[in-house]
Amino acid sequence: QVQLVESGGGLVQAGGSLRLSCAASGRTFSRYGMGWFRQAPGKEREFVSAISETGGTTYYADSVKGRFTISRENAKNTVYLQMNSLKPEDTAVYYCAAEFLGTSSSQREYDFWGQGTQVTVSS
Repeated sequence: QVQLVESGGGLVQAGGSLRLSCAASGRTFSRYGMGWFRQAPGKEREFVSAISETGGTTYYADSVKGRFTISRENAKNTVYLQMNSLKPEDTAVYYCAAEFLGTSSSQREYDFWGQGTQVTVSS
């Protein structure tokens, strides 16, 4: 069992930055690929970014490529999402998720989910 707790969300003006963190419980964090997903009001949850177990491979949705950076610190059981040049359309609840021995953009592949953190970007 892995428990995930996101933090770092908030209200920011367009063009600003936020860094989300996701802290994981347990001693097997390094065996999980980690992903970030988001869900805007009235929309389905969508893939944002993912990182492999060792951090050597990363993936991004086209909508955030060049603006967001995913990273992880296995010694701290934490994954991060640095979000720069934020736009109003980035407003959503952001979720982190853990996939055992894999890294996918598909939500169905993820085994554990956090409760989400709200990001609001004002224009």
